Amino acid sequence: MQNLWRDDEARAAIARYAEQGVNEDLALRTYTTRLLGGEPRLVLHGGGNTSVKTVIEDICGDAVEVLCVKGSGWDMGSIEPPGLPAVQLAPLRRLRALDHLSDEEMVNQQRLNLLDSQAPNPSVETLLHAFLPHKFVDHTHSNAVLALTDQPNGAEICAAVYGDRVALVPYIMPGFALAKKAAEVQEANPDCEGMVLLKHGVFSFGDTAKEAYDRMIDLVSMAEARLAETAGADRQVFAGAELPTEIAAAAEVAPLLRGLLAVEIDPENGKYDRFVLSFRSSEAIRRFVDGADLKRYGLAGTVTPDHSIRIKSWPVVLPPPKAGRLDEFAAGAAKAIAEYEVNYIDYFTRNNQATGGDKTQLDPAPRVALVPGLGLFAVGNSAKAAGIAGDLAETTIDVITAAESMGRFESIPEPDLFDIEYWSLEQAKLGKAKEKPLSRHVVAITGGAGAIGAATAAAFAAAGAEVALIDRDADALATVAVKLPGALAVPCDVTDRASVDAAFSKISEAFGGVDILVSNAGAAWQGRIGEVSDEVLRRSFELNFFAHQSVAQAAVAIMEKQKTGGVLLFNVSKQAVNPGPNFGPYGLPKAATLSLVRQYAVDYGADGIRANAVNADRIRSGLLTEDMVEQRSTARGVSRETYMRGNLLKREVYAKDVAQAFVDLALAEKTTGSVTTVDGGNIAAALR
Repeated sequence: MQNLWRDDEARAAIARYAEQGVNEDLALRTYTTRLLGGEPRLVLHGGGNTSVKTVIEDICGDAVEVLCVKGSGWDMGSIEPPGLPAVQLAPLRRLRALDHLSDEEMVNQQRLNLLDSQAPNPSVETLLHAFLPHKFVDHTHSNAVLALTDQPNGAEICAAVYGDRVALVPYIMPGFALAKKAAEVQEANPDCEGMVLLKHGVFSFGDTAKEAYDRMIDLVSMAEARLAETAGADRQVFAGAELPTEIAAAAEVAPLLRGLLAVEIDPENGKYDRFVLSFRSSEAIRRFVDGADLKRYGLAGTVTPDHSIRIKSWPVVLPPPKAGRLDEFAAGAAKAIAEYEVNYIDYFTRNNQATGGDKTQLDPAPRVALVPGLGLFAVGNSAKAAGIAGDLAETTIDVITAAESMGRFESIPEPDLFDIEYWSLEQAKLGKAKEKPLSRHVVAITGGAGAIGAATAAAFAAAGAEVALIDRDADALATVAVKLPGALAVPCDVTDRASVDAAFSKISEAFGGVDILVSNAGAAWQGRIGEVSDEVLRRSFELNFFAHQSVAQAAVAIMEKQKTGGVLLFNVSKQAVNPGPNFGPYGLPKAATLSLVRQYAVDYGADGIRANAVNADRIRSGLLTEDMVEQRSTARGVSRETYMRGNLLKREVYAKDVAQAFVDLALAEKTTGSVTTVDGGNIAAALR
């Protein structure tokens, strides 16, 4: 494990935070916390915590001894001083004299002693930090240390590796009881540099931020060195299973799996609780999922209790997807998922009854699917959640592989896993925000680099959808995508079917499938129809008709695998029904696309796939360039301003108005075959 401390960076952090009124202790605490949090082999996604004991003046100017400890759920890799709220230290330390303290009262006491009532909740392990005497305390879930402790003889292994440098703490669920036990263990070993919490993680201490950080790196490096003795690069940890010679592609499997995981919640309106998927594969993942004994070690439990709130206590193991036999895979996967959900309900029922029966069951769907021959699919309510699950799944694989290289992986017992998964203090990290109307949906938008495409992407993202932007201009596409966190940029020539197929495969791997298509790409070729060349007319048809058909076919193929319906939305333009002079090369393929919309509505309505169009005209930014505006207004003998507002409402129409129409049609659950006009009012172009 590389030590990343730099004296110049530490000094710069002190100077930078001093300008914000932050003292040196908290500045260095923030600096080393970010060093630890930036290493995924130490902590991931809100895991781990750090603290410093320092003195801060209260509002009256009195010096108060406080514990600045990581706020619950804050990410150590990007933390700033406000993420380390100050809690009065003396009242916290007095709590140690109690025999018992409920979780709720523990949180209450921590909040009562905050110097700032608006600060985030201190970590659930605040009392552990408070009860230790050291100025700086670091806590991580190091992969290497977990690999040592997650063994039947983990205590003996750690004792042999560390000797007196660390004290060992038996597994106890985080909270008051663990804090008291850790303090007792430390007092019995006053010279220790840290503690290993068996099957949980590692702590390091120090009088300075650098000392605590250096010790953490040293302790982790010692664990890595021990693992290296038995986990050589060429060592085969898992015996391989017999697999089909040809495996289906992830892009073929993802929509099937996504559909199997979806739950129909409103049959009358075709509503489903969907999940978003994230596909992962690597040599390490393949060695793990391709193992003959996968169901033993793969279903043995989480590598640290904190993970269970995001990926449950175990994954689902699916059959290998043989190429050309996806119907067999779908049947086997459906059976495996059904068995998983039955087992999860049984797990909840027996453990809930054993603990008082006052818990409410979470959904029983798995959050990680292991697929021999292919890799893994992480599952979440959003792309972000699926990404987190994927990161934790990869960490799980790394730890279990390392543990199995030297012995046999062992997690905490099932009742302890249940206690953590259903612990209210851990569940609070996940949040309870109400979902947006298009949450869990994936939308693909062609012409994504243009004004209408960009506005449409922003509108769907605001409605909660995961966004994939498609355009042939990769640079412009990247510029749009960077403004939408989580958006996927997919360079693609929509007039090339192979490019289209590759784009939708990429989307399926990234999100699991597609629920909504906005076929928006287009360009306005001009010319008198009796004089236009065949080359120009064919080019226009390729982009303004055949490209719509290509992307619609690709999207429908995915939607049919998912079996959860879908939405096809097309940018048709008023030229389809109200042709203008010299715009035949543009209007003719658009008229064909209008018929295409209705044909999809007719052919796929029974499958719950809706097809609708937006008929847009005179858009202030998007369909018309500034030169086109000037050209058209001059040709019609009107001022530019008159042309821009030449509609019944006398209002300019913007790209965002077209975008909102697409969103509205996506939400119109009982509308198909419809054309929505967005032009401020042009009665000649008005349709149903």
